[in-house]
Amino acid sequence: MGLHLVPAGRNVPEEINVIIEIPKDAEPVKYEVDKESGAIFVDRILSTPMRYPCNYGYVPGTLGGDGDPLDALVILPLPLTVGSVIRCHPVGMLKMTDEAGEDEKLVVIPSPKVFPGYAHINDMKGVSPHWLERIGHFFEHYKDLEKGKWVKVAGWVGAEEAKTEITAGIARYQAEKKAKA
Repeated sequence: MGLHLVPAGRNVPEEINVIIEIPKDAEPVKYEVDKESGAIFVDRILSTPMRYPCNYGYVPGTLGGDGDPLDALVILPLPLTVGSVIRCHPVGMLKMTDEAGEDEKLVVIPSPKVFPGYAHINDMKGVSPHWLERIGHFFEHYKDLEKGKWVKVAGWVGAEEAKTEITAGIARYQAEKKAKA
């Protein structure tokens, strides 16, 4: 399947599609989906014996400041299959910096039609502090044993900032696509 055919969402930035690259509680393997072919590549084996605290993926049709699609952390009690697409609502964003520069991760919950259990959450205030601590701890430490790599978590911002970043990410993607045409 050409994942480049999957749109950013039906009602962006209120509802977005997220393509899963790494399931919740996955072994310490960093997978990346090739955006054109849909093939799943092993990017690297994490040196730290840590499992991903949530489903990890990206929003198609977007670009972050790092030149990759916007990363998304899907809060859900179950692991999702790699390559699957889930409709989500943004509730916030994790802001961090790593050895390559600024790196934001959208925090999203499944659409109520997909999983009504989180329908009451519409901002970071609705996300359990325990979830946020686990996610922050993971990203602050998952590169600890990789030479030359590091992460500094700056904090969390709310749904409006996340939606602004999604809109900007779509604009960056469209501008790059137009420049290549």
